[in-house]
Amino acid sequence: MVPDTPQPETPAPVEATRIDPKLLELLVCPLTKETLEYDAARQELISRRARLAYPIRDGIPIMLPEEARQLTD
Repeated sequence: MVPDTPQPETPAPVEATRIDPKLLELLVCPLTKETLEYDAARQELISRRARLAYPIRDGIPIMLPEEARQLTD
């Protein structure tokens, strides 16, 4: 018989991080100073007026315009 060899653990699926609603009330677009919409599916904060989507990485909003994705719709 061959001894059992430990198998590498499969990482658990990453669940969408929730943004604290109070934090969302405080955050504004750095360009327009307007409130942001939270897109939980894409993990982004959306500025409709600036047409930018700011990423959320590891639960931290990255509020730098150069890191934002341009909205095309």
